[in-house]
Amino acid sequence: MKLTKVFGSVGVVSAAALALVACGQKTSNNAGSQEAKKFKEETPVKPVKKGGTLSYAIETDTPFTGLFNNELSTSQTDSDVSQFGNEALFDTDDSYKINNKGPATFKLDRKAKTITIEVKKGVKWSDGKQVTAKDVEYEYEIMANKASKSQRYTASLQNIVGMTEYHDGKAKTISGIQMPDGENGRKVVLHFKEMKPGMLQSGNGYFLETASPYHQLKNIPFSKLESSDAVRKNPLFFGPFQISKIVRGQSVTWVPNKYYWRGTPKLNKITVSVVSPNSASQAIKSHKFDIAGVINSQWQQVKDTKGVNFVAKIPLQYSYMGFKVGKWEDGKNVMDPKAKMNNKSLRQAMAYAMNIDAVEKRYTQGLTFRIPTLIPAQFGQYFDKNVKGYNYNLKKANQLLDKAGYKKKGTYRVQPNGKPLTIHLAAMTGSSTQEPIIRNYIQQWKKIGLNVKLTGGRLIEFNSFYDKVQHDSKDIDVFMAGWSLSSEPSPNDLYNEKAPFNYSRFVTKKNSQLLQEMDSEKAFNTKYRVQKFHEWQKYMFDQAYVVPTTNAYSINAVNSKLTGYSLKPSDANSVWYKVGYAK
Repeated sequence: MKLTKVFGSVGVVSAAALALVACGQKTSNNAGSQEAKKFKEETPVKPVKKGGTLSYAIETDTPFTGLFNNELSTSQTDSDVSQFGNEALFDTDDSYKINNKGPATFKLDRKAKTITIEVKKGVKWSDGKQVTAKDVEYEYEIMANKASKSQRYTASLQNIVGMTEYHDGKAKTISGIQMPDGENGRKVVLHFKEMKPGMLQSGNGYFLETASPYHQLKNIPFSKLESSDAVRKNPLFFGPFQISKIVRGQSVTWVPNKYYWRGTPKLNKITVSVVSPNSASQAIKSHKFDIAGVINSQWQQVKDTKGVNFVAKIPLQYSYMGFKVGKWEDGKNVMDPKAKMNNKSLRQAMAYAMNIDAVEKRYTQGLTFRIPTLIPAQFGQYFDKNVKGYNYNLKKANQLLDKAGYKKKGTYRVQPNGKPLTIHLAAMTGSSTQEPIIRNYIQQWKKIGLNVKLTGGRLIEFNSFYDKVQHDSKDIDVFMAGWSLSSEPSPNDLYNEKAPFNYSRFVTKKNSQLLQEMDSEKAFNTKYRVQKFHEWQKYMFDQAYVVPTTNAYSINAVNSKLTGYSLKPSDANSVWYKVGYAK
């Protein structure tokens, strides 16, 4: 659960917001969730022909950032835009375990505390240059150099020998990353302080699974990488496609990478275009795109569309409500004991005031659903089914506030010290239903006497929202956001003391201890690791610094003439090589 992306106002976030609207009508049945059980994770397999153009919709109400470098980008939208060329070093099986079928091979030596990565001969950048050991190593330099301002430098990566010294400017190289055959060789050996149980899984956070083209970037100062043409306008990829045209924030045209190591992809061209969430259902019904995501609240409008296959899965992601209780200072989260939201009863009361279950049934017919913990059920035994989460319970919310000393003075409650209490909520823009939904949510809190106001008086555009959240704006007490997760379940890099992504800024001795234990050498014992995961989920439920709200089926409407499209983990790294039109 480490290599994460923030995601925006479409997909689960918009579905989450829909789950927050108050239900003034009788709830309907769970027809959507019943239909969802029939969804396939891939299109029907048919013989594929060469050629053709595929049009792909990116549903967002804001321009995409256009940062085409894995260590500088944190936006899921950017990942969606770049997926056609942005191949990982490793393929996995359907349980996300790394195998040697991808661009590079992988060998873990627990005794020597090393991982050896070897890029395969013939794996080339889209300019024809072989991907080298230096390209793999340089990704770590970009991520760890302070000047690049990457948010991906985490405590977990500091387990690589010499990483901290490089980050702090005490060393010019990362001593624990060796290139035995030289920079132009293809082998990299990573040396670790200790080995971790998640290292055999992709997305584990202890090492990077991508590379950066050193020959293209080496003369660009780290401080200028983010704004450089090499990252924004003419990036190189070693995946099946390369960029031929960018309309900033709006569209990207992809053409085959003629040097692609697996062979020539089936399609001649892929055009990726931004479409407003409000226009998404009409775009699907009119067949404007070959692949378009279904916004769950619009399922009833599109489900009978002819000429499409609905391909779906429950993704590794979730929406959540976070409470600001500190700041990011000197490379770590520093909690303020006197923060307005640093009262457990207040946080829990706000969570109990959310009527998620009833609302998601009414508005998405079960395609969006409440989740009880911060570990998704897809992680199997690591998910604690005994944690029930915050069911809608206004009586309990009021009791918590009464007992904690939040007394009512007129319509609203005051703080235990008698001072007025105004809570500032930051939430993102989205589809046309987003604003009334959030306003209604505020009414839910008013029912328990809490005066909640929108930060700035309105919903905030995606990029501005995360800018405010990341920089701990004084105007935010509570925020509603979402994570797209990687495939190793550890939550360490989201919620530890040195995690930039720990946007609530909470730090407790117990949290640090549990996170350390679940990723320790001892946790190579699966039973022990599962136990620690369950302890952490119970602890996080009780503390409520971060309250999970929903997940949702992610549904794609796919042109029925297409074949080879798949959402299976084992296909993720090669899907765009395989997708094409059926003969």
